[in-house]
Amino acid sequence: MRRLAARGAAGDAREVAAPGADIWDCARGWSPSSSRLTDLCALWQPGVFLPSADGSRASAGVGKSRPNEAEKLSTVWKAHIERHKASGARGLGSGEQGLVLRMARQQAPPWVHIALILFLLSLGGAIEIPMDPSIQNELTQPPTITKQSVKDHIVDPRDNILIECEAKGNPAPSFHWTRNSRFFNIAKDPRVSMRRRSGTLVIDFRSGGRPEEYEGEYQCFARNKFGTALSNRIRLQVSKSPLWPKENLDPVVVQEGAPLTLQCNPPPGLPSPVIFWMSSSMEPITQDKRVSQGHNGDLYFSNVMLQDMQTDYSCNARFHFTHTIQQKNPFTLKVLTNNPYNDSSLRNHPDIYSARGVAERTPSFMYPQGTSSSQMVLRGMDLLLECIASGVPTPDIAWYKKGGDLPSNKAKFENFNKALRITNVSEEDSGEYFCLASNKMGSIRHTISVRVKAAPYWLDEPKNLILAPGEDGRLVCRANGNPKPTVQWMVNGEPLQSAPPNPNREVAGDTIIFRDTQISSRAVYQCNTSNEHGYLLANAFVSVLDVPPRMLSARNQLIRVILYNRTRLDCPFFGSPIPTLRWFKNGQGSNLDGGNYHVYENGSLEIKMIRKEDQGIYTCVATNILGKAENQVRLEVKDPTRIYRMPEDQVAKRGTTVQLECRVKHDPSLKLTVSWLKDDEPLYIGNRMKKEDDSLTIFGVAERDQGSYTCMASTELDQDLAKAYLTVLADQATPTNRLAALPKGRPDRPRDLELTDLAERSVRLTWIPGDDNNSPITDYVVQFEEDQFQPGVWHDHSRFPGSVNSAVLHLSPYVNYQFRVIAVNEVGSSHPSLPSERYRTSGAPPESNPSDVKGEGTRKNNMEITWTPMNATSAFGPNLRYIVKWRRRETRETWNNVTVWGSRYVVGQTPVYVPYEIRVQAENDFGKGPEPDTIIGYSGEDYPRAAPTEVKIRVLNSTAISLQWNRVYSDTVQGQLREYRAYYWRESSLLKNLWVSQKRQQASFPGDRPRGVVARLFPYSNYKLEMVVVNGRGDGPRSETKEFTTPEGVPSAPRRFRVRQPNLETINLEWDHPEHPNGILIGYILRYVPFNGTKLGKQMVENFSPNQTKFSVQRADPVSRYRFSLSARTQVGSGEAATEESPAPPNEAYTNNQADIATQGWFIGLMCAIALLVLILLIVCFIKRSRGGKYPVREKKDVPLGPEDPKEEDGSFDYSDEDNKPLQGSQTSLDGTIKQQESDDSLVDYGEGGEGQFNEDGSFIGQYTVKKDKEETEGNESSEATSPVNAIYSLA
Repeated sequence: MRRLAARGAAGDAREVAAPGADIWDCARGWSPSSSRLTDLCALWQPGVFLPSADGSRASAGVGKSRPNEAEKLSTVWKAHIERHKASGARGLGSGEQGLVLRMARQQAPPWVHIALILFLLSLGGAIEIPMDPSIQNELTQPPTITKQSVKDHIVDPRDNILIECEAKGNPAPSFHWTRNSRFFNIAKDPRVSMRRRSGTLVIDFRSGGRPEEYEGEYQCFARNKFGTALSNRIRLQVSKSPLWPKENLDPVVVQEGAPLTLQCNPPPGLPSPVIFWMSSSMEPITQDKRVSQGHNGDLYFSNVMLQDMQTDYSCNARFHFTHTIQQKNPFTLKVLTNNPYNDSSLRNHPDIYSARGVAERTPSFMYPQGTSSSQMVLRGMDLLLECIASGVPTPDIAWYKKGGDLPSNKAKFENFNKALRITNVSEEDSGEYFCLASNKMGSIRHTISVRVKAAPYWLDEPKNLILAPGEDGRLVCRANGNPKPTVQWMVNGEPLQSAPPNPNREVAGDTIIFRDTQISSRAVYQCNTSNEHGYLLANAFVSVLDVPPRMLSARNQLIRVILYNRTRLDCPFFGSPIPTLRWFKNGQGSNLDGGNYHVYENGSLEIKMIRKEDQGIYTCVATNILGKAENQVRLEVKDPTRIYRMPEDQVAKRGTTVQLECRVKHDPSLKLTVSWLKDDEPLYIGNRMKKEDDSLTIFGVAERDQGSYTCMASTELDQDLAKAYLTVLADQATPTNRLAALPKGRPDRPRDLELTDLAERSVRLTWIPGDDNNSPITDYVVQFEEDQFQPGVWHDHSRFPGSVNSAVLHLSPYVNYQFRVIAVNEVGSSHPSLPSERYRTSGAPPESNPSDVKGEGTRKNNMEITWTPMNATSAFGPNLRYIVKWRRRETRETWNNVTVWGSRYVVGQTPVYVPYEIRVQAENDFGKGPEPDTIIGYSGEDYPRAAPTEVKIRVLNSTAISLQWNRVYSDTVQGQLREYRAYYWRESSLLKNLWVSQKRQQASFPGDRPRGVVARLFPYSNYKLEMVVVNGRGDGPRSETKEFTTPEGVPSAPRRFRVRQPNLETINLEWDHPEHPNGILIGYILRYVPFNGTKLGKQMVENFSPNQTKFSVQRADPVSRYRFSLSARTQVGSGEAATEESPAPPNEAYTNNQADIATQGWFIGLMCAIALLVLILLIVCFIKRSRGGKYPVREKKDVPLGPEDPKEEDGSFDYSDEDNKPLQGSQTSLDGTIKQQESDDSLVDYGEGGEGQFNEDGSFIGQYTVKKDKEETEGNESSEATSPVNAIYSLA
């Protein structure tokens, strides 16, 4: 027997490796070709694992060296024997059956069993061709449909029609179509075309035509020389959206409290339109449990109220493809009533019907009619059951299933509990359902018998079959449905009965068996399974290939790996028949498998732990009867990257220099990169830092440099990390103690470790301490490393005082120990010492069992048993495993057990939430551990099946209610009862036109309790509430919806309380109504009090009407401020107050502090100093001025100004101080020359008003001006002489 194989790194590892020879022919001693027999049998070599006669264990010699493979093959052998028995040895001739029976009776040679296994395997599906483009392009392949339109293809009449059909194959297939089972000639219709390299039809209406002319059933055929593939039968329909018939609707007259149905009767569309009700003004109709739309589109009133007259009712239909909405003429209602006044205050009356004089009625069904009905639904669809009832008060609807519970994970209530939807219906959902409509006057039920039918669905869909010449195979087409579907086989689109006979093909119902296939057997087979509800069509081709082995990966790859790591060498290959694959190293003849090597079924070679001697060239060779192919992989082993001098934790003063060492050892052939991280982020190397190959230096350490520093040494293959923490201290005084001034450091590493007193469970470790670096060693930490479970990882073993340097270490069995020692002082830890030599202890059975054993369900039908696996020091021996036992607690049945190598095991097919006794026992090759403790676990939980009943609500106050309910029975919880949970939402406010959020909220009541309190409700509101039971899986079904009303409460604070002060006499107040009135507002209370600093005035109170939102306060004085407090009131009382203060007047700061500051000594001193300074400045100014130069003035004469006196034309004068004074008796002319003073007249003649003013020293302090120009220049006179500022400038 031969099979096609395509294996790669991601191949199916479950395949069983088998020799590449026709062993069946070798075993029977003949072959169709003697030369071929020689080649086949020559390929068979001893040493391949073989099952024994009974298929239960490997043959003696080989089973020891390859136990895993033998065990796998034994399992496969058993599975195929059972499959063979179940199928009645389907596919075997009489002679072959006899051979099988003889093999079962006799102790047959091992190769016979191998042959039988290969024969049974050959009846399974073959492997797909690899996705390698070169192979895909080279190998021939029959057509395969890759894309097609849906079976019911509805198109938009406004667009061109597109019917998709695409296929692949080699050579590329050609396409043709049938329409209504007749050949569709595309060339004769100018509107129809086919896309290039595709079978997709395009029907173009841009040049005219009616899409309805092309409606019908289409089927696509894809053909090449190896076969023909078929698409589904595609039913093409054009979308329709007919207009609503025009009609005049008379007003509907109905008595208040009576039921009413407004029929929609939409026009039939394709697909059916979406129905919704609105008013003629396009306002949606509010729906609730009294008024709602049925699934058929009609609008149902369980009872009509007078308020229903306030709007009209129009049915709307939205068509999907045309995106149009059509509106029916609206209905208007005329409600006859005994109480014609539509008092809005009665809407929230607890018994609005009696208040309006409406007689109460027992429920009756509006839809469906009668007491029973039936409904059929297809498997996989949604089941929608609907019950709409009338009655006064409005009835509540509840749903039940006879003889069982509603499927909680699929059932959903819709339309105010009037509809029950069960999604993804299966056969188990058939049965009788009933709806119960009830109000306080009585109840009524309607029974709906549900039958579940099924269109065909796949059990085994036929798959493409790729075989080698002479190979056997089969196509299976197995489907189910209700009624049972029929199966029809076709080949290349023709019924199998009319196809040419094929002696290698045998049809057995839903299976086609192929024997000794040849190249001529290539074809595409179709399986059509159908019943009255639908059909399934599947294509599966049979391709026969004869391909020599070939490699799929690049040749001569280089793989580099780090020492002691695990690696995997891939060798993907392909061939038909299945090639055998062998690995060799450095051209040596021995096949690599076992020990440190493991060969996977896809051809990959795994080396469990790389060593230096594993370096070399590895060759994989794939062989079948048509030839062989090989590839080489060069493996290079590199030394690991290690930081042998790690940075140390340091404490440094601010401003000092710190150096962090990081010395690395790595493979010299790899490029090393050393980088630094600070606080796990990349470190920016600034100008204060210097990075070298083996260190990082920080100059002028600052507080921001404090943190963790990580040295990261990496190559392209691996990396190593080391971390240290830098602490930065502020400057401190120099210590006076000379010893304290000595620098302290970490101790040096211990050295010269030696193992003595070697015993079975102990050893003495001795070491030489290192220098303590001025800080005594307080502790020694002994660490160990083992090379079996966690090689290279060090663990703490024990801790000893710093005064010892030798200790006896207690050891565990079967551990290959290596020790090192770390010294510790108050500064920190030393570097670890160099490791000691290794010491392996002998093995023993485990002395303990795994801890933290748990049994918990992850699904409703399983239980996952988990535990914490044991480490190397508790394994005590090789091949550590766990014996897991479990049994039902209450039944005391026999223990189930399984051996597990991991840390979890899942028990399947368990009842819902039942207790189990669990034991987990450790075992190694030396024996079992002690008897384990029994742990109680539970299987998975399912959703609760029942809801709390008799839910009673008592209103405690305006924001809280008390709940009481009957607890559910424990067997309905189906898990651990976590809590009872109340879902509640605010349906509406009792205040008119107040919008409320209807967001659902929840209140939890942990444990099994029958009562609880729901708080933080909104007062004066209508609420609805439902109760559920909650377990670990989730919520159970919801209880009957309860309604309650909260009484009035106190309102919230008024919103946006604003205080404005337009002037010093008036304060204006404005506010908005409270966000939550919590009742009917009856007014506002304003309290305000004046204050000045810490002094308070008399409080005043104002009451306002509920509509007032403004108020003005007249201030009693312009200095005091006011503190306001405003609150809203209901009948219950005043609510939360909003407080504000009036703004401070501009001079308030002075007013508030005047009395205090004026009496402070520092203030008086400051004022005196300022006054003295001003006086000194004035005196200096006047002295400087009195010592100034002469002031040239003209004589007091009524003569015109001459040209030599230009300055006097504008009344100006020259002034110079003592330093810049000209010679006595002269003055400076405009050109800078000095001329003799013309007059020495008295200055009195030129003083203002005729009288000069003199200081005590006789200096003149008046302002100088010319009398003639005095009036003209008075507004422009210079004040330089008398200005204090200019006096200061003169001092400078």
